[in-house]
Amino acid sequence: MPKKTNRRSVIKNILAGTAALTTTPMLSFGNSSDEKQSITLKGNINHAVCKWTYGFLSLEELCILSKKIGIKAIDLVGPKEWDILKKHGIDSSMCNGAEINLVDGFAEPNFHEKLIQNYTEMIPMVAKAGYKNLICFSGNRRGMDDETGLNNAAKGLKELMALAEKHKVTLVMELLNSKINHKDYFADKTAWGVELCKRVGSENFKLLYDIYHMQVDEGDVIHTIKDSHPYIAHYHTAGVPGRNEIDENQELNYPAIMKAIVATGFKGYVAQEFIPKKEDKIASLYQAVKICDV
Repeated sequence: MPKKTNRRSVIKNILAGTAALTTTPMLSFGNSSDEKQSITLKGNINHAVCKWTYGFLSLEELCILSKKIGIKAIDLVGPKEWDILKKHGIDSSMCNGAEINLVDGFAEPNFHEKLIQNYTEMIPMVAKAGYKNLICFSGNRRGMDDETGLNNAAKGLKELMALAEKHKVTLVMELLNSKINHKDYFADKTAWGVELCKRVGSENFKLLYDIYHMQVDEGDVIHTIKDSHPYIAHYHTAGVPGRNEIDENQELNYPAIMKAIVATGFKGYVAQEFIPKKEDKIASLYQAVKICDV
């Protein structure tokens, strides 16, 4: 029976590993008591991981682990820690730090002045660091109908598009479910996000399609990806229900979803954002990459 994972043993295993780092890295999966299975990454998916879901590791430790697994980038890292990513040759696949929070976003005009100030400062910083994506949020509905929210958000975002275009930075609005995790969040349907993209009218504003969140609120994931992919800049994963590992214990067929993403010609990042609940959390990340590497 495998021993319970603790931070010290996890770090020891990360630092002591001897897997070669190449352009097609070899991966080992499973607990120490399991039979090891090695695979070579196919190169069709650009793998990333969200920093916050592996918060029991320092960013430095997560970078080392990511290099071993073949993960190229880490999501949701702000400017103060970009130097750590650069030290390890890890990309910042989705920068953050300009948003106010998840509930006070572009759908509410009262927040526009602060948001425009924040993003005006952050966009050149992202570009100077050599990164491309900067996250943003609709914020909560607060009783507004869809049309009012669309008009408000489009108006605020348009104020930033000339700057984003100049610096080749894409503002990426995350789609979140309002059913379970983010009550009253406005951008809870892909169609609303796509319409917002059309109204903003710039290739430098797109969507973060969170597979977990959209399965919870609307389902029909593969069809939606096929129809909406021109407006999607980034993907997040997690198992449904529960937001945990993307293994056989949840309802989504992630290999089929990844194949659908590849078929659209997508060249961005797919970031693991599940909250690991198994004892061997490192094995869970290895397994997630294996599942998604189609």
